[in-house]
Amino acid sequence: MDCGSEIVRRWTDFDRLEEVVVGLADDACFPPHEPACEAEFNDKHVKYGTNMSHNFSEYLPWPTGPKLKRFVDAANQQLDNLADVLAGEGVTVRRPDKSLIQMNSRTSSPDWKMPNQYCVVCPRDVVMTIGNEIVEATMSKRSRFWEFRPFRPLIRDYFDRDPRAQWTAAPKPLMRDESYNRDFWKVTEEERCKKMTDDFWYCTGESEVFFDAADCNLIGDVMFVQHSMTTNVSGIRWLKRHFEPKGIEVRALHFPYDLYPSHMDCTFVSVRPGLMLTNPDRPPVPEEVKIFKQNDWRLVDVPRYSEREEHPVFCQSSRWLSMNVLSISPEKIIVEEGETEMVKFLEEHGFDVIPVPFRSVFEFGGSLHCSTWDIRRAGGKCSYFSEREGCTADVGLDRVAHRSIGQNIGSYAKP
Repeated sequence: MDCGSEIVRRWTDFDRLEEVVVGLADDACFPPHEPACEAEFNDKHVKYGTNMSHNFSEYLPWPTGPKLKRFVDAANQQLDNLADVLAGEGVTVRRPDKSLIQMNSRTSSPDWKMPNQYCVVCPRDVVMTIGNEIVEATMSKRSRFWEFRPFRPLIRDYFDRDPRAQWTAAPKPLMRDESYNRDFWKVTEEERCKKMTDDFWYCTGESEVFFDAADCNLIGDVMFVQHSMTTNVSGIRWLKRHFEPKGIEVRALHFPYDLYPSHMDCTFVSVRPGLMLTNPDRPPVPEEVKIFKQNDWRLVDVPRYSEREEHPVFCQSSRWLSMNVLSISPEKIIVEEGETEMVKFLEEHGFDVIPVPFRSVFEFGGSLHCSTWDIRRAGGKCSYFSEREGCTADVGLDRVAHRSIGQNIGSYAKP
């Protein structure tokens, strides 16, 4: 099949990037408290916080409503610069529809109400390109339920212009209180580590299908999906049933030492054939990455994030945004300019590194990889994992799924 005329096509995160969508910070709001999210200042006065110079939680409650204009403008300036850098590399860049960005608005369903939405900085969380198919994720947070709206005109345009493009909207969850494990936010760190290691226990329950697109890493004919706070077993099962008939094997990954697992692109990142960047604080379950080692992939721990600059005051993301990089090709990669050790590390591994300022974007949910959605990359479908014998695909998933069946039926039966 001639791939040259396709508009929608992406099989990896590292083939040469040809067209991409970059997010916008317009009308961004603070993430509100909800069953899937307990937003907090990341300082020494909160559980699991760090010793920051700005220990605001000692004086202030977590805010609601819109973020200040100067922070929105600073983020947009860096997002615009990223778009310019990508365009300078020959990449077609598109942006969400500004007329549909209405984050400072109350949203509701018959089951819940939210004082505001979040933002449209991170399209990677909301929508993904798998082969020639555009898939809208279910999402797992009420404040992000409607986040697909500013991307719909783009999706429709791609669908209309590319006769081979497919468009799938995954089942939208009800997001009732029963859909979440509310005790997730109350247990001690020791209890959480044990529950996550023994039972794969997260804040999302199993009564609904939940997955964020950024928990999915497509590498040719295999999709690796992280079981996390934002993606549950039911979500992974849905992805399996949807993609495996299309010749894409779906395999689960767990990182049990990550006590707040939210999106895999700060933990396990593919940057070229045969090379995965791994997080030294979050080792994977060994049986689940046997497929990489059996196929001669190198799993290489990245250097620790820079501590010369603190995260923004309202940042809810991990300091490991340092490894949230964006590949332009197997030889060229974009990195946040303050992460000098990451820049040096990637240069030592043969990459042409483009450092860009991006720290003002961090408090809006992510970094370079999060803030983009790949529409088209060069190259077609191929297999990077020819040897799969004895490589377990579903460590723990069947146990969790079977345990939850009765709970699922009971949950939906409630009035």
